[in-house]
Amino acid sequence: MKYLVLAFVFAAGFLAAHLTGTIGAADPKPAEPAKANPAVPPNPNIDMAGHLKGAQAAALIREQHRLTEDDFLKMSQEEGVIVLDARSKQMYDLIHIKGAINLSFPDIDIQSLKKVVPDKNAKILIYCNNNFTPATGARPNPNNDPKARLVAEAMRPKEKVASLNISTFIALHNYGYKNVYELGPLLDPTTTKLELVSTKK
Repeated sequence: MKYLVLAFVFAAGFLAAHLTGTIGAADPKPAEPAKANPAVPPNPNIDMAGHLKGAQAAALIREQHRLTEDDFLKMSQEEGVIVLDARSKQMYDLIHIKGAINLSFPDIDIQSLKKVVPDKNAKILIYCNNNFTPATGARPNPNNDPKARLVAEAMRPKEKVASLNISTFIALHNYGYKNVYELGPLLDPTTTKLELVSTKK
């Protein structure tokens, strides 16, 4: 009886190992990156692989650099801190966080950054449309509050995977700015502690 039990255990072990090997062998291999089209010459000024590598590195930093409303407000008042609004000038002029400077995302380049943020070690705070978007979770506007109406116009929601905060954080990281912090939560424009203002004309 003892030998029968041992034989059964060995047989079960062999079967499990065999099945595991079979299943493992059937697992699909990770997809290989698509090969470049030989008909299209490479462009030395465009580096997709470098961008993705930078994006992954930025993602690791970003998780530790997302701020609460209170921390964003407190940090924005520190000397030398830059609050950067990367929306279009038109939307920035409609409404923005008081004290923020505007550098529209399409205008971010080597020269503009040297002019607007010459010190790569400067602390930069960013925010975007999706921090003030009633349509995606903030409270509705039952009293027809003028500030809420203005925010609804000036900060139209983007897809969450295409949030301007993500693009801006990655872009600044890839330009060598590693001291970037992001406003984290979705805020109600009628109750936020951050002062929202329009550009005076």
